[in-house]
Amino acid sequence: MRLLFSILLATSLWGQPTYDLLIKGGHLIDPKNKINAVRDVAIKDGQIAAVAASIPANQAKKTVSVTGLYVVPGLIDIHAHVFQGVHGQGLAGGTTSIHPDSFAQRVGVTTVVDAGSSGRSNFAEFRKTIVDRTRTRVLVFLNIGAAGMPGDANEQNVDEMDAKAAADLAIANKDVIVGIKVAHYRGPDWRPVERGVEAGNIANIPVMVDFGDFRPERPFQDLVLKKLRPGDIYTHAFYAPVPYFDADGKLLPYLHQARNRGIIFDVGHGGAAFEFKQGVRAVKQGFPPDTISTDVHSGSLNAGMKDMLNVMSKFLNMGMTVDDIVYRSTWNPARVIKREELGHLSVGAVADIAVLRVEKGNFGFTDSWGAGMRGTQRFENELTVRNGLVVYDLNARLRDNWDTLGDYKPQGDPAWDGTRSAGRIRNRTGRKQ
Repeated sequence: MRLLFSILLATSLWGQPTYDLLIKGGHLIDPKNKINAVRDVAIKDGQIAAVAASIPANQAKKTVSVTGLYVVPGLIDIHAHVFQGVHGQGLAGGTTSIHPDSFAQRVGVTTVVDAGSSGRSNFAEFRKTIVDRTRTRVLVFLNIGAAGMPGDANEQNVDEMDAKAAADLAIANKDVIVGIKVAHYRGPDWRPVERGVEAGNIANIPVMVDFGDFRPERPFQDLVLKKLRPGDIYTHAFYAPVPYFDADGKLLPYLHQARNRGIIFDVGHGGAAFEFKQGVRAVKQGFPPDTISTDVHSGSLNAGMKDMLNVMSKFLNMGMTVDDIVYRSTWNPARVIKREELGHLSVGAVADIAVLRVEKGNFGFTDSWGAGMRGTQRFENELTVRNGLVVYDLNARLRDNWDTLGDYKPQGDPAWDGTRSAGRIRNRTGRKQ
């Protein structure tokens, strides 16, 4: 009898699905692992469980066919503004910042890095109200200014830029704070940059700089050739005032010198900081961005920037390849912020995935200064998986038809995690990883 029970138990266990979700038949682009081929991806318990040329559908609780689509790591946007604080003004006051869950997952972004909206005086509020509560993973560049971005006049006070205090806070919150932000300064001196770099040295994290104004006393060339360290970031890389070209329209050699010494050039599109006359010519002359990011806020979201996929689509129509764009939107940003557990689909990695379509047609794109560009292709997101949960499903690929479900009832938000049938929705937010 005991032997019979053991045989029946083993048979029962053998018949149970191994995986929670199987994404089948897509073209996998995983730059870290140098995969650019059709592969199946299996997920279990919020992690990548298997990647193979063919995984049987009966090994998963749910299988979704994505033939003809690209399967890529969840996109990482390293310049966003998502601190909707209740104190102060400006970005940190929530007047232009946007809650990350309202825009990120629908375009395949699973990680955003807030770029300086908070400083020492309000980071705790940011962490409590946004970082620890959202489904989208939120990381932080801490502003060297104590108040973050409360408004332009308040961002000029160098006395509030304390390198040691900023570094100490970053070290105490190293699970969230990935860098230091220096932004919007209009003065003629280098003190904000120098204090940001000092904080970066103490905490061993990169610095992201956004020049508030271009001054002859602190030339841009000196910023990227002398002041910033290898691994530091200049965002708004294709902003028109950045000196890119000589009188004949040729790329200036110092830009390659800066890149060769390890300076990162980030897009940071925003509402005012991306011009086709810079970006198109730079890409054609062999100077693409190192990382693609949005500088998303309420102004840029409804203007030329729109979203991460729209920015990526611009570079696609400038001649960059799909795999190169994916690299600069996933694995390279992860490396830049020193979070190499992200941005790839290795077995054991967190299951953050975007399933993208490249549409063909006649499309138009707008830069930050109102100029247009025609294009023949653009990215669209079909499916987003965050920490193993399907958090966005454009065409209901994982849902059973309503007329097959009987008397079904809503049971929370529509995230599917493989623990119930696709028609029985499980309410689960989960703690971010």
